[in-house]
Amino acid sequence: MPAHSLFSLTLSAAVLMGALPLSAQSAGWKPAEQIKTYAISGNTGGALYQSIGERGPTAGVQAIAHTTFKLTWRRDYRPQPDGACVLATARPNLTIIYTWPKAPASLPPAVAASWKTFISGVETHERVHGEHILDMVQKIEAFSTGLRAENDPKCQKVRAVLQQRLGELSNEQRQRGRDFDRDELSPGGRVHQLILALVNGP
Repeated sequence: MPAHSLFSLTLSAAVLMGALPLSAQSAGWKPAEQIKTYAISGNTGGALYQSIGERGPTAGVQAIAHTTFKLTWRRDYRPQPDGACVLATARPNLTIIYTWPKAPASLPPAVAASWKTFISGVETHERVHGEHILDMVQKIEAFSTGLRAENDPKCQKVRAVLQQRLGELSNEQRQRGRDFDRDELSPGGRVHQLILALVNGP
């Protein structure tokens, strides 16, 4: 399963069911969203962050939160009378899966306020990765629909062309995620500031 790990814990210092993007709605399908949480403990910002380090997901590196997805397709390959093959339709079934920490319900008021700011920033960050995934799937759909290969009565050439493009778009999406994380986690970046505020707060 493709995964994007966020908020590397080496920094010593990733959904609300909202409206779906119009671009997805207009395509005639809607991505699903799933939220997973893992419980952490502590009654200070520092203790909460330490618990994240002990219990957070591992997706290549230890992380605070991460985004994964499940994607399947229904494709209609149609051999043509002239020997060509056309991919008439390609309909995705996409589920974006978010995982992030869940703090105890009974935090001291000042810590609860600090945590609310932190976890809101985490969710916002993760949902950007979700948008990257959705954009990738929409690009795949646009490329797939109507794709044609000549002299392809068994629809093998058209599949090969499609697979090559899938790899390119997947690599592009992953690079976008890495670039986004680098900007957010660099000194002064939004995520870096969130972590420091939590750890140095009440």
